[in-house]
Amino acid sequence: MGYRIPRFTLGGVPDAEVSVHPFTTDDDLGLKLTRFLREEGDDVVLLVHGLTSSSDIFVMPEIRNMATYLLDNGFGDVWTLDFRMSSHFPYDLETRDDTLDDIAHYDHPAALREIRRHVGARRIHVIAHCLGSLSFSMALFAGTVDGVATLVANSVSLTPRVSPWARVKLAFGATAFEYLLGLPYLDPRFSDAPVLTRRWLFARAVSFFHPECREPACHMQSFMWGSGRPAMYRHRNLARETHTHERLADLNGATGTHYYRHIRKMVAAGHAIRRDPGDPRHAALPQDYLERAAEVETPVLLLTGDHNDVFTDSNIVTHRKLERVAPGRHELQVLPGYGHIDPIIGKDAHVDVYPRIVDFLKRRAA
Repeated sequence: MGYRIPRFTLGGVPDAEVSVHPFTTDDDLGLKLTRFLREEGDDVVLLVHGLTSSSDIFVMPEIRNMATYLLDNGFGDVWTLDFRMSSHFPYDLETRDDTLDDIAHYDHPAALREIRRHVGARRIHVIAHCLGSLSFSMALFAGTVDGVATLVANSVSLTPRVSPWARVKLAFGATAFEYLLGLPYLDPRFSDAPVLTRRWLFARAVSFFHPECREPACHMQSFMWGSGRPAMYRHRNLARETHTHERLADLNGATGTHYYRHIRKMVAAGHAIRRDPGDPRHAALPQDYLERAAEVETPVLLLTGDHNDVFTDSNIVTHRKLERVAPGRHELQVLPGYGHIDPIIGKDAHVDVYPRIVDFLKRRAA
């Protein structure tokens, strides 16, 4: 396979019936689900991406991807969600000021309603990553979604924690970019901007502090998320075709800084909370998303790499808190040699990570 992989390709799952299902949220955003159907059975799996990425991370043709692995291992009906964070849509680059509350309140419930229209009362399992994991956990623990058989939450769930340097970026980054630099969004492709523009100069400055590789898109992603060289993954875990400038920017694209403000409040609080307690649209949501944790019967598998340089030990702390109120209900697995996103997009994830997920789904589904 060559280095050039078409953007938004579905070619990584060639042996399934593919259909696209648009739907609309209660706050009037158009979103979509994509279904990969090989055979109908008792179980359905929904895959949920994180911020700056999209459903593409689950169907990558350069690796044995998660959608294909699930289809090959007893889960013949796999759906991917592109919600308002998806790089398939323009929403992240608009001045919308969306929050994770919006996603938990509107996106995930609407997605499950659409799936239910097609699959009825069959078991639905959810595998989620990054802020998709955090926002779906919020929806589950707030009760805006129900009937979920299991949840797999990669990297972060209800207690987002970050490194000291990431805390500094969260504290000042949004204001600095929007008001001082005049940049309303961050983009791994800034290095492709015209020479000597603010975007180009900023990308050059970021790359100066990242000598670990030659890919400016990799350097920008490390700046956008976490603290490390690199921050998002371990280089050795990526396929050669993945670690190229265009491919990295396709998989993890541009975003505004509005979600950073909500994460900053959660990090300061130590757990998931509403961004604006006075917002009447979300009056039905809890201020503290952990307040009814003992009542949530859906088992959760909390995954994290032991080199998670984005959300550090977040899922370890979440598991500790959940274990106190619901002993034995939820599970934690720490992945040796993995970081933040490589448990999803790593070249050997089908050997090191996906079997753990499938084992959890099969054990806890009954």
